[in-house]
Amino acid sequence: MAQGIIEETYPLTFRQEEARELGRYLKNRQGVVLIGMKKVGISNFLRFFLGNKDIPGTYIQDYKKHLFIPVDLNDLVECEIAPFWTLTLKRIVDSVENSKIEEKVKKKISAMFMESIQLQDLFFTIDSVRRALLKITEQGFLPTLFFIRFDRMKDCVTPEFFANLDGIKTANHEAAFVFTSYMPLKKLIPSLPNTSWSVFFKNLYIKPAKREDVETIFNAYKKRFDVSLPKNLESYFFELVDGYTQYLQLSLIFLHDRKESVKTEESLGEGLSRDERINLQSEELWESLDDESKNVLVKVINSQKILPSEKKRALYLWNTGFIRVNSASNHVFSPLFEDFIRRKEKETNTKELSEEFSKKENLLFNYLQQRKNEICEREEIIEAVWPEEEELGVSDWAIDKLVARVRNKLKIQKNNLEIQTIKTRGYKLIGD
Repeated sequence: MAQGIIEETYPLTFRQEEARELGRYLKNRQGVVLIGMKKVGISNFLRFFLGNKDIPGTYIQDYKKHLFIPVDLNDLVECEIAPFWTLTLKRIVDSVENSKIEEKVKKKISAMFMESIQLQDLFFTIDSVRRALLKITEQGFLPTLFFIRFDRMKDCVTPEFFANLDGIKTANHEAAFVFTSYMPLKKLIPSLPNTSWSVFFKNLYIKPAKREDVETIFNAYKKRFDVSLPKNLESYFFELVDGYTQYLQLSLIFLHDRKESVKTEESLGEGLSRDERINLQSEELWESLDDESKNVLVKVINSQKILPSEKKRALYLWNTGFIRVNSASNHVFSPLFEDFIRRKEKETNTKELSEEFSKKENLLFNYLQQRKNEICEREEIIEAVWPEEEELGVSDWAIDKLVARVRNKLKIQKNNLEIQTIKTRGYKLIGD
């Protein structure tokens, strides 16, 4: 597949409403949390927003110089505080290096990073982040840190962590923070303190994309995945994926992998609904929800009345686009997700789990068996099991879920082999 940031080729009108609102917040130097269901396309949107040189002039609409600093927390091997700050400082260095900031300032900020690596002192690293942002501001630039997939930090952040962010913002009012998460930070991290800046954070919900934006993604990625779809099926295809970026990209992989072209709506819908990759993604969406939200979704599918109290408690579903409203009636987004829930609802606790491995389970088991008694790193597992999805990014959840399934089936098979978890690294197959 061709490399490069494909989102930079999107038209300036891509996700126009979201871009305009985010630009308005950044103009006012307000903190923003971009919230959307997992893999809805926030990263896709941000690659466009951060990569298109015309964004500041169009959506922020001021004449100041902006420096966007993306910090993708998927790059963290260990989701802990010290690696977080080290990665943040490194990404500041990277962004400064590619900017028009004076060379002597670039060298000073780079020297801060090298010293922090040598000292391995958390407080020095945090202070280096603060000082680096101040130097950027002194150069006439407005720095904005984009913490992508901040939800990965939910189990390790503390009030002290937010106090440090608060201190950076207090020292430099021109700095701004943008977080991405599948949940509002206050719900994701109940210990989140009401510090002087966190109370001013604005939640910006990113719902599944509109039809014209879906067509933009489709036309860009169909070339990368080398697929063609009959014109008479495109409308139905867009209805199935319903603006959800991961469904769209996985569906293109499905079409790429097929030996014969899809010719009917029935074969397209049936094929995508039964695709293991799409079902694994649907399960990740389902398990990201609490029980109240799941119950509301089931009621919507069964055309049952939703009480005002139920909607209030599950408002997240409407805010993120899990539930769409057409002609005053509710419906679940994407027929693919609705079909998954219907099948999930039919399952019973007494249903026996098949002993047979699915395609992905078999790939995982064979790979672990080939490397028996060796540690298999997560990145290596992705290359072996999801080579077609490596470019899109495979979540920690997907890897852990697949391992859990293989473990269960090994028990059912009464197999003496066992999969060990190697913390922060991966897995190892042991046994006779």
